[in-house]
Amino acid sequence: MDEAAPVLPDYGGACLSSVVPALSAGDDAVPSWLPEPVRGARQVVLLALDGLGWRQLRQESAQAPTLCSGSGGPATSVVPTTTATALTSLTTGRVPAEHGVVGYRIVLGADGTGPEVMNVLRWETPAGDARRRYPASELQPWPAFGRAGVPAVTRAEFAQTGFTAAHLRGARLVGWRVPSTLVVEVRRLLAEGAPLVYVYYDGLDKVAHEFGLGDHYRAEMKTADRLVADLLETLPSGSALLVTSDHGQVEVGMSVRLPGPELMEAVSLMSGEGRFRWLHARPGAADDLLKAAEEAHGDEAWVRTRQQVVDDGWFGGALPPALGARLGDVALVARSPVAFLDPADTGETRLLARHGSLTEAEMLVPLLGWAAT
Repeated sequence: MDEAAPVLPDYGGACLSSVVPALSAGDDAVPSWLPEPVRGARQVVLLALDGLGWRQLRQESAQAPTLCSGSGGPATSVVPTTTATALTSLTTGRVPAEHGVVGYRIVLGADGTGPEVMNVLRWETPAGDARRRYPASELQPWPAFGRAGVPAVTRAEFAQTGFTAAHLRGARLVGWRVPSTLVVEVRRLLAEGAPLVYVYYDGLDKVAHEFGLGDHYRAEMKTADRLVADLLETLPSGSALLVTSDHGQVEVGMSVRLPGPELMEAVSLMSGEGRFRWLHARPGAADDLLKAAEEAHGDEAWVRTRQQVVDDGWFGGALPPALGARLGDVALVARSPVAFLDPADTGETRLLARHGSLTEAEMLVPLLGWAAT
């Protein structure tokens, strides 16, 4: 895989940031890309299967007959194609330029308190837990689902995390420990009359990161397919199930790159992740950094400046200065199956399958619907 041009999000169309607004639209305003079984349903279960790309689903269709029976097709994720950004766009109905969760690891404190990189999923900086220093409601102010009280069925251990507070702000958290309890909770919530139930399952993403896209991933695809089938059995009359994902995957294996000394001489720190790596320039070194990045990695990555990325609409619009400061100066956006490592981020050094970039395999996700039978 070596793609000539990045796949850009279809902001305003069939994109993760448009799903919740489409579900809330009146009958006359429902977009044509929303799967037909979901239109007009009295109750909708919105299931996010973390790590299920459209390409992977089509390639492993034999493992997922239920998923492949759904009505609909592909939609686009957002930029970058990482869980922190994509799930926030899905739940808030906002593009990254609005909600500000612009990556897996973002720079904060660049306003004078001293820049530091925060891991959004862990809500940690090198100094430790960052929930007090960077309150979730200040970093990401938009409510989930446009209103309070929508039930969100997610892993119980995520309840107290900063990222949950950021992307599920105002939701009614319902924890699950194993998939069977997930199904039971959804059944209960539907019986109580909830018009929208959000559900999150992360098995595919975990397996892809640890084992790649081989036998283990195919086995987990079967498990995810059974989960969808079990949820379909719980649907009462007049309800529907809508399945999507935050991103796809690319098998990278051991094809990792540590940016060379010619780059690091101009770099103060790095943020982002392996397939969407932000390089933050030392004062006065931005031009030298861009040139060095293009020479070293232009054959395997889209090399872009911050301004180019914003001007090309990757984040869905112009970013306010406070949000733009969360980005680096030069982006290495992998188009080949490689990853660019940050020595300060040891947590991702051994991931076999990855995401974050704008290849078709990462950008296209399923958007599939079923009506209750």
